[in-house]
Order: sequence, then structure tokens, then C-alpha cells
Amino acid sequence: MLTEKKTGKVAIRGNEDGEICLEIGDIVHARTNHFAGENAFFTIMSWRAGKITFAPELPPKEKTIHISTEQLLLNWSSRKQEFEKIKEVIPSTNSIFRPSLQKDGKEKNIGADQWNILVLSNGTKTISEIAKFLEWDEYKVLKTVHQLIQMDLLERVEDRVEVKKKWVRGDFFAVLDMEFKKVMGPVAPLIIDDKLVDFGEHKETFPEQRALPFIEALSEEIPNPFKRNEFLKIAMKLLSF
Repeated sequence: MLTEKKTGKVAIRGNEDGEICLEIGDIVHARTNHFAGENAFFTIMSWRAGKITFAPELPPKEKTIHISTEQLLLNWSSRKQEFEKIKEVIPSTNSIFRPSLQKDGKEKNIGADQWNILVLSNGTKTISEIAKFLEWDEYKVLKTVHQLIQMDLLERVEDRVEVKKKWVRGDFFAVLDMEFKKVMGPVAPLIIDDKLVDFGEHKETFPEQRALPFIEALSEEIPNPFKRNEFLKIAMKLLSF
């Protein structure tokens, strides 16, 4: 799209939503739920999954990126390389840090961003939680934490272990596909696949706790109220295990 000098909007849907707008092949705008401009573009580029659609010839309503596309991509490449170095020290956004004991007695000057991170790194908050609290992108938090580690002002406590998820039963999607085909016909598998992208999940590792909202989301695609209710009755039995 860049080399073809296209104008339009790229929409990304998944666990989060985002958009990138092009104007004659140049990236002039990016937005996510929390950011706009370069930070939004960098955030979108870090996403691993999502459904992408392109609306051609749709001129951008706003411009939040004011540098050339070439420079933007160079900035992203540089940021990606720096991120790889940071990951060697901070492997996960579930990592937890606390202030380290100062033994040398030397004064150290820190900036406002570093001070904010130092205050919040209390030995209980993860990188992700600090990012949400400050409304920063995770890269900015990781970079600032890395700086404080290099200054011997922070030390790692532990990585928070996530609770092991329970997956839906093995025949969940086979049965769901069969029942959905009865009301939607041959397009049923395509709709299911689209919803999986919207949810940012995969059939093989679909969380049990998201099964109900997934079924409800599928039912909203059924235009006939009677057929919708019948589908819900049958599909809900998949949750009784």
C-alpha cells in the first residue's frame, strides 16, 4: 500500500482496536484506544494478532504523524532493536521491581519520568500495571525501568506467575460449528473465524471463561430472533461440563 501510493484507512481489530491512515502512500495518522500518532503506530506494530481491513480512498480526518514515513519506519526499526536489548534484562512485562539498597552513598540525578517509575516500583506492581496506571505505552515503562536498573536504583523481585487458564472442551468448536451452520449455512465457519480474530484467540487454546461471550457474539450475527434463541439454547449446553 505504501509503494502503490494508496490513500485510505487500515483498521485493526482484536484484543485492542487501532487504525492507520494513509495519504498517497504516506502514513499520516495512527490511533489506538490509548494513544495517537507515533506511539499509536509503534503500539500497533507490536501487536501479534488482529483482523485487518482496508477502506480505500478514505481521506484521513486528522493527521497525528508529522514526520516522513521513511523516518517513521527508521524510528520503529531503531526502537525494535533497543527493545531486544531491554528484553535481555527485563524478559517480561509481568516482571516486578523494587528500589535497590544504595550502598555507595553517591547522589544520583533522575528525571521526572524516572521518578514516577521509582515511586511506583514498590515490589508489588508489574510493568504492565505501572504502564496502565501512568497511561504510558509499555515500551516507555520498560525503557525507563531499564535506565534505573543501569543506575542501580531498581532491582528485580520476581515475575508474577499468571493463573493457569482452563480451555474449552475438545469438541467445543466442532459442535458449535455444526449448530451454527444449521442457522447460518456455509458462511458459518467464516463468521466463527472472524470472531476468533476479534477475540484475539485460537480454537486450540480458547479460554473457558470467554466461551459465553463468544457464543453471545455469534448469536448477534443471526438475524432471525427465533433461530437466534434456539441456537443460544443449544450452544449453552456446551457450557454445562
